[in-house]
Amino acid sequence: MPFGEYPYTIDDKGRVVMPPAFREFVEDGLILTRGMEGCLYAFPLPGWKRVEEQLEGLPLTDAGSRAFVRFFYSGASKARLDNQSRVSIPQTLRAFAGLDSDVIVAGAPGRLEFWNPQRWEAAIAAVQAEPPQPDLLANFVA
Repeated sequence: MPFGEYPYTIDDKGRVVMPPAFREFVEDGLILTRGMEGCLYAFPLPGWKRVEEQLEGLPLTDAGSRAFVRFFYSGASKARLDNQSRVSIPQTLRAFAGLDSDVIVAGAPGRLEFWNPQRWEAAIAAVQAEPPQPDLLANFVA
């Protein structure tokens, strides 16, 4: 499972070097897509297959489910690390996440997240200011 946070720079072609700690996690390729809170998610290919199965299981008759699938799936883009361990982030996804020159690449269960540094700081501050509800953490430290 990938963990840690790493500040990197996006070059003028929209490429970012993948942190060494995450390279093996995505060595067979990855899917980049819109994430929650204005970040991007990057799933390794096997992980994306599980995501697809979950998306396919959502009810087609539910408008909220359709909207979420549209949001999540239509933004998806397949990528591979190049010979210099860089991943190219499409312009549409960079615009969605507010990524210009700096990016935080963070690990999360089953995925990586690419964050605008200011959004990242705000997201971390929000959790510190208002931790998750106790029932979400009941089994966390059991």
